[in-house]
Amino acid sequence: MQNHMRLEFLSKSQNEAFARVVVASFASQLDPTIEELADVKTAVSEAVTNAIIHGYEDMIGTVIIECTIQDNEIEIIVIDHGKGIENVEEARQPLYTSKPELERSGMGFTVMETFMDEVEVESQKGAGTKIRMVKRFESR
Repeated sequence: MQNHMRLEFLSKSQNEAFARVVVASFASQLDPTIEELADVKTAVSEAVTNAIIHGYEDMIGTVIIECTIQDNEIEIIVIDHGKGIENVEEARQPLYTSKPELERSGMGFTVMETFMDEVEVESQKGAGTKIRMVKRFESR
């Protein structure tokens, strides 16, 4: 492990931008391109938004982000202790949304998978969700 950080914040929508900027700042030590940094920010945004909107729904909980830098990659883990995902495989399908009344696109996991090199989802109903994402940066 070359570097590691942990961030914990309340599941309030206004904290999504804060989380995105903190992770991007941490990732900047890898000297990413603008596009690589935008990919990380977008994926973090989706993961945090999912935790806030779907994990905790109408209650306030805690979202935890852990980032580890090793060589030319960053591992980002987003954890909530909310309601969990009943069917992870179904939730990962494009256009699937459990909140159609909010006019959500259902593309959160698809976006994460598009912009990151690895995405793993672990969830337990009633106990929360853990999303692990890895992004490898081009060597300069």
